[in-house]
Amino acid sequence: MKFRQNIILTNMCMLYRKDGSFLVEQRLAHDWPGINFPGGHVENDETLEESVRREMKEETGLDAQDLEQCGVFDWNVPAEHLRHVAILYRSSSFSGTLKASSEGPLLWIKENELASYPLSTDFEKVLAVMKKGL
Repeated sequence: MKFRQNIILTNMCMLYRKDGSFLVEQRLAHDWPGINFPGGHVENDETLEESVRREMKEETGLDAQDLEQCGVFDWNVPAEHLRHVAILYRSSSFSGTLKASSEGPLLWIKENELASYPLSTDFEKVLAVMKKGL
């Protein structure tokens, strides 16, 4: 028997600096806690790039520029007949003042520091996609 699957379109963005650090959130939400990249849902009235710019501004206070689409990550929630599809972006170009949102505190972190923090589900897989080609 086949079940209809609903798709939820989302985004994540890795802002990174020349010193090798990248910006992450310490998500407080119970559904996906731990270190993760800022991002969120794509609204019906916006393009993929508009959505990631909006989410970055809302969650970090920063204006992301020169966004590079660097991959896709997806996961299923079979019990709810859901598939989440996250379009992944990265950039080293941004402006503004860093300001955390209700999502959680923000950290500039280097990869060798990750073991000191609780990571969200599949964070290391997402990071591998984000870093590919850098």
